[in-house]
Amino acid sequence: MATESNRSKALSNLPKIGSLVVDTATNRVGVVMDRMGSYVQLRPPAGGREWDCLPRHVRPATPAETLSARVSIANAESRLPR
Repeated sequence: MATESNRSKALSNLPKIGSLVVDTATNRVGVVMDRMGSYVQLRPPAGGREWDCLPRHVRPATPAETLSARVSIANAESRLPR
């Protein structure tokens, strides 16, 4: 029973889907797309291939990292055909 309680507590501490976070194992910024089993699935803010990350390697993005991600998204969108 304690194991289920610990697992529930760990899952409740995970970032919400859509949150901007940093994968500290790879130092990459990503958007939380889903939580599958014991992994968090992240995608680059401007789009691209998802990757799996262990929850212990996820932290919220700093304001500077958030700004950088928003600039990356704006740059990617500016390259799209109109």
